[in-house]
Amino acid sequence: MLSKKTKYGLKALAFLASQNDRKPVQIAEIARHENISQKFLESILLNLRKTGLLGSKKGKGGGYYLIKEPKEILMTDVMRILEGPIAMVPCVSLNFYEKCDDCPDENACAVHKLMLQVRDSALAIYRNNTLADLIK
Repeated sequence: MLSKKTKYGLKALAFLASQNDRKPVQIAEIARHENISQKFLESILLNLRKTGLLGSKKGKGGGYYLIKEPKEILMTDVMRILEGPIAMVPCVSLNFYEKCDDCPDENACAVHKLMLQVRDSALAIYRNNTLADLIK
């Protein structure tokens, strides 16, 4: 299940991407428009800024803005930043692989085989979508 953090992060990014002028947008405006708790949104946007998707400006006319064009922001990057590993179990993760303690042979494991398919399907969708695709 998608966490609220990821859902709200995607909504905030889509809102910023839909702004024609690309000027900084205040957290309060994003929160109000997307019906998100401002306090929760602050931590999400701070995380997106620290990982290089957003920039911020302080003072009058300040707020958050996209650093890259929406078409350059892949959903694989966004999902990994907000949600963590894309794989549902660590033994099929590409970036966060860990062997399962309870599994003596991954190649014979039915769960492993299924989760490989789930991971590959999710990756195909995320790799073929950008932030620009979300706002079409």
